[in-house]
Amino acid sequence: MDIQGASHSASSGATLEIKSLQLAKSQQETEGKATLQLLDSAADVPKTSSANPAIGSNIDTFA
Repeated sequence: MDIQGASHSASSGATLEIKSLQLAKSQQETEGKATLQLLDSAADVPKTSSANPAIGSNIDTFA
């Protein structure tokens, strides 16, 4: 029975799990930053407005 090999395998598994969690956290932070940048850029887009406010106020529902 190789006890040393088994404990080495367990510690290696724990190391891989920690690395996996670190990568997942990094990915979430990257996606969060990209989402915030997208929201900020969308906030800067001016809303279109018409000179005539009546345009677009009537909707034909009998198609």
